[in-house]
Amino acid sequence: MSADRRFPDWLRHSGVGLEMAGAVAGFALVGYWIDRHYSSQPWGLVVGLVLGIVGGLYNLVREALQATRDAQQEDRAAGGGIDDGPDRGPDGD
Repeated sequence: MSADRRFPDWLRHSGVGLEMAGAVAGFALVGYWIDRHYSSQPWGLVVGLVLGIVGGLYNLVREALQATRDAQQEDRAAGGGIDDGPDRGPDGD
């Protein structure tokens, strides 16, 4: 299992929202600095916000997919896997 087991699942997953907020805020601050430094209002801030949102959403989706994989592995290990029906050959027979 690749998940870090030092913390409960809810605590590990709650950090994803904070990471997203941090990415948006960090890129927005960099964009604001670029606007002030190069007098490019509002484009630095807009680009910073977009990059922060895209980066935060990417991380959110990546973490959600990993959590789904971990939950499926735990279900299989506990013997509670989902029954996909009868085994069929590659041609569906």
